[in-house]
Amino acid sequence: MSGPPTLAWFHCFAGIAGDMALGSLLDAGADVDEVLAIVQRIPVGGWRMDVEPAMRSGIAATRVLVRAPDDAVVRTYAHISGLVDEARLPDRVRDRAQATFAALAQAEGRLHRRPTEQVHFHEIGGVDAIVDIVGVCAALEVLGVDQVRASPVATGMGMVRTLHGMLPNPAPAVVELLRGAPTYGRDVGVELTTPTGAALLGAMASGYGPLPPMTISATGFGAGERELDDLPNLTQVVIGVAAAAAEPGQPVVHLEVNVDDATGEVLAHAVAALLDAGAHDAWVTPIVMKKGRPAYTVSALGDEALADQLGRVLARETGSLGIRGHRMERWPAARAASEVDIEGVPVRVKVSAGRVKVEHDDAARAARRTGLPLREVVSRAEAAWRARQPVEQDPA
Repeated sequence: MSGPPTLAWFHCFAGIAGDMALGSLLDAGADVDEVLAIVQRIPVGGWRMDVEPAMRSGIAATRVLVRAPDDAVVRTYAHISGLVDEARLPDRVRDRAQATFAALAQAEGRLHRRPTEQVHFHEIGGVDAIVDIVGVCAALEVLGVDQVRASPVATGMGMVRTLHGMLPNPAPAVVELLRGAPTYGRDVGVELTTPTGAALLGAMASGYGPLPPMTISATGFGAGERELDDLPNLTQVVIGVAAAAAEPGQPVVHLEVNVDDATGEVLAHAVAALLDAGAHDAWVTPIVMKKGRPAYTVSALGDEALADQLGRVLARETGSLGIRGHRMERWPAARAASEVDIEGVPVRVKVSAGRVKVEHDDAARAARRTGLPLREVVSRAEAAWRARQPVEQDPA
């Protein structure tokens, strides 16, 4: 890619849902016919997409309604992934859609303790949800969007009714999908952020924060189903070209302590406790303190919202009497989660541009269960993931 990237920043002040995200992109100028031409490649029929003007709290917006007959089919993740592959979508549309469905499957698999490939989508497997997700990916492509970013994400409270029965709001899948994203709750008894909306951000957002430096070219609002008393029920998107200056990174805090009286076991436990508490990373560095005493610096990197929590864990586990820290930025690469099978043992992998990384704990568990060397498990897991990817066709 030459030149600065085109960005789409989703302002999630009233949360985000699949139809609201799609509505915002159409409102920002994505051509409806071009988007439909891409989505209609998905081999499911009997649906239509109505695009209507709407008003929410006096703000003009676009409302998208996908109308489909009652669909009794309960689709698995493997089924939907196959539909996306079969559709021969443009590369970025396919990759973004696959990453979104993979994020949903991973979250549902963890919540219901099922292998990813066997996860059954209920609401998410409906034709309307498939059209919303592929539609968002298609609209991003029509607008030429290279990177997706988002504001902190608002969620509601109370309870919501689903096919699984009554669930807390935000739904467990939403909480799982927004792991690592800055979120906050509003005193609104409505599902502001849905699993579909959370999955789109979890799969595609390269960072969260305020509107990034850009030259704005378009903006749009996608309308939710209902009017809310004290909140415009909208998702906003802002489209623009990134400023030539370095793009701001994700705000994080770096905390650390020096200790000279901790054993290796204590230090290892401190690192594990920091990661369990939500740190992006934690590590130990050997140092020499005054009077030549050998010692260690225990460090943690995490979101600013977790600074107090990580500081308490750091002090408690090391016994330190004080903590120092400073604010930083980081630029994490966009990644997607997936899962492969190694002789009957599920192994998770993280996928980013040009790289597949196997989760060490999963690989070690598979090595113990199968008797294979760890390096062989890692090699097979990477090969298994690559074998599932569509083969690029020679245009000739």
